[in-house]
Order: sequence, then C-alpha cells, then structure tokens
Amino acid sequence: GIVSNFTKLIDLTIWAAPLNGRYPILFNSFPLLESLKISNCGCLIWHLDYLVSCPVLKELYCEGTPMQGNINCLRVLKDTLESISIGETLVGTHMIEGNLMDLADFPHLKDLFMFTVDRVKGDIRDIGENDFPMLE
Repeated sequence: GIVSNFTKLIDLTIWAAPLNGRYPILFNSFPLLESLKISNCGCLIWHLDYLVSCPVLKELYCEGTPMQGNINCLRVLKDTLESISIGETLVGTHMIEGNLMDLADFPHLKDLFMFTVDRVKGDIRDIGENDFPMLE
C-alpha cells in the first residue's frame, strides 16, 4: 500500500479505517515510528509481535480494535516504550496473554493502562520497589 512508502514516518494514527484482516507487512515499513495509535478498527486482526519492526516506538495506543499476542512481545521495546494504553474493544476482549511483570523492568514506561485484558496475569502485591521505576 501507499502508506508503507513513508518509511521515515514517526507518528501513525489509524482511526476507523475499514481494514479487515491481517496487515503485518504494513507495520514492517516504519523503522522510525515513535507513536502508534489504532482506534475503532474492529475488523483489523492486530498482533503485538508486529511491533518487532518498530524498534524506537515510545507510545502504543489501541482502543476499539482487538489486539492479540503475548505481552512478552513488548520486550523488544523495553528501552524505548514510555506509554501503553490498551482500551476497550468494539467487540469482546483483547486476546492478549502473559504476565504483567514482563513489563516491570521497562526503564522509561511512565503510563500503563490496560482494559479488557483478562488473560494478562499478575498480582500487584508482587510489585517490588524496583519494579516499574518510572510509572506515574
């Protein structure tokens, strides 16, 4: 697609786009992407492992679009990710699994919001004083 020609793109917002299916190649095209916002794309099949090709991503925002994958996939962004916001989906819940503590050592993570991520496990009583060092 024409969007993938913008290889120097830093900020990408996809809102209410009539995307239906999987588009992993789309996300392989933005090595400089720092901010990704996906909203209200209910038919998009979106996997966390697509982010492996966005090595400098700082902000991930998703609402109204179901996400899939293991939260551990975000570890490739450990040194850059500052904000994670996963809001409601239009239908059902996110198919994200894993352990919340997989994000505990992200040195720049300031904001963390997850809604309807029933398969992500973790107990806030397990959070130590050195975990989530920048979380506000």
